[in-house]
Amino acid sequence: MSLGSVMLDLEGVSLRPEEREILQHPAVGGVILFARNYASPAQLEALTAEIHRIRQPSLLVAVDQEGGRVQRFRAGFTELPPASWFGELHRTNAARSRHAAEKLGWLMAAELRSAGVDFSFSPVLDLGRGVSEVIGDRSFADRPLVVAELARAWMKGMHAAGMASVGKHFPGHGSVAADSHHELPQDERRLEDILMDDLVPFQRMVDYGIEAIMPAHVIFTRIDSKLAGFSSFWLKDVLRRRLGFQGAIFSDDLSMAAAGSIGSPGERAWSALRAGCDMVLVCNDRPAALTMLDELEQHQDPAAHMRILRMHGRKHPTRGELHQDPAWQEANQLAGSFAASADLKLDL
Repeated sequence: MSLGSVMLDLEGVSLRPEEREILQHPAVGGVILFARNYASPAQLEALTAEIHRIRQPSLLVAVDQEGGRVQRFRAGFTELPPASWFGELHRTNAARSRHAAEKLGWLMAAELRSAGVDFSFSPVLDLGRGVSEVIGDRSFADRPLVVAELARAWMKGMHAAGMASVGKHFPGHGSVAADSHHELPQDERRLEDILMDDLVPFQRMVDYGIEAIMPAHVIFTRIDSKLAGFSSFWLKDVLRRRLGFQGAIFSDDLSMAAAGSIGSPGERAWSALRAGCDMVLVCNDRPAALTMLDELEQHQDPAAHMRILRMHGRKHPTRGELHQDPAWQEANQLAGSFAASADLKLDL
C-alpha cells in the first residue's frame, strides 16, 4: 500500500479503535499531532510507534515544533526560543546566531526523533514585517537574506538529527494582518515586489536543498485570484518551474476559515492537489477529514508518493542515549542560556 495524500489529526493521547481503522484508509498518508496528543515523552513514543506499525510504508508523523509560542510538546522537551531570538542575536553577532540556530534546530529535531516523530513543520520563512500577528515572533527577521541565513542553519541542524525540513508559508505571509485561521488574508502587492523580497528566502532554501514547502492561505490579488495553496500559478509556475523546487508540497490546514472560500471539503482537497500539493492537511474537523478520504480513495500520484516518502525520519536514538550525548547537553545548555538572557529581550 502506498502513502495516501491526506494528513489528519487524532483526538487524544492514544489511538481509539475507530482511529486505527481510519489510518488504514488508502487515502491517509500521515498524522499531525497537537498538544492534546501529548502527555509525556514515553506516551508520545508509544503513540508514534503504534501509528508507524499500522501499515507499510509507515505513515508520516508530524508536528508544529517551531519554538516560542508554537511548540506543541513542552514538559519533558527543551523549551525553545522563538525564531525572532536568533534574528535579534544576529544584529550584534551573526556568527553566534547561526551557531545557535544550527544547534537548537538539531536539538528540536533530535528530541522529536527520539520520540518517533518524523518531522516538524519548520522553519518559518516569512518576513517579520510587524504586520502579521499570526507570524509575529515566529519569523527570524525582517530582512530576506537574514531569514535565509538563519533558516539554513536551522535546517542544517535538523538534517544532522535525521529530520527533513518544511519551509512555510510560501510565497510569504508576513505582509498581511488577517489571520487565515479566521479570515481571508489578501495581499495587494505586485509580483515584482514579492519576487525581490518575500520569495528570496524560499529561493535560497530551495537552492540549499529544503525537502518540503507549505503554501500560505493568502490571496495575492494583483497576481492571481486564488489562495496560494490552491493556485497552480504559485505552486507550478513559480515554485516548481521558476524556483526549481523538486520536493514535497504540503497544504496548510484545509479546515481553516480562509480555505472555506474554496468550497466543500472534497472540493478543497481536489483543488489543492490539482494546483500542485502532494499532501493535504485537515485538522480539528473529523467529518471533513472523512469526506476527503472518501473523495480521494482512488487518487494515485506516484511522483507525489516518492516525494512524500523522503519525509520519513532517518535516525531514532533512545531518550537515554540522547541525554547522554554531549551534543544534547551543549544544546540544552544553550537553550537555557537564551531563556535566562537579559540582553536579548524582545518587544513582542
